[in-house]
Amino acid sequence: MRYGEKEIKEFDPKKDLEIWENKHEKSYKIRITLPEFSCLCPRSGYPDYATIYLDYIPNKYVVELKALKLYINSFRDRYISHEDSANEIFDTLYEKLQPRYMKLVADFNPRGNVHTIIEIDSDQLEKEK
Repeated sequence: MRYGEKEIKEFDPKKDLEIWENKHEKSYKIRITLPEFSCLCPRSGYPDYATIYLDYIPNKYVVELKALKLYINSFRDRYISHEDSANEIFDTLYEKLQPRYMKLVADFNPRGNVHTIIEIDSDQLEKEK
């Protein structure tokens, strides 16, 4: 096993998803695009590919980008649905960062004539409570 494969396989978001202190009090948006997301269909085992778009307005913390990359790559050998993967990523980051605002869009590549986009917006979630 190569060092990158080992790093991804052993990645634990509870302890390895590194966050840093946000040194700025003003509101500003961080926009991250992760164009190489992949996971496996839990029913067929076929690979699914997506671009993940993450926007957030930090509060006290920001995510360290290499740790985020490793977290996203940790899905590549997992059998997980589009909905579950998007919700898990959102929930993990939202819990760790506790941002002022967060939006995640998972835009899955079409497969079998179906194109799926999952969108989770913290403002919308607050309105529904």
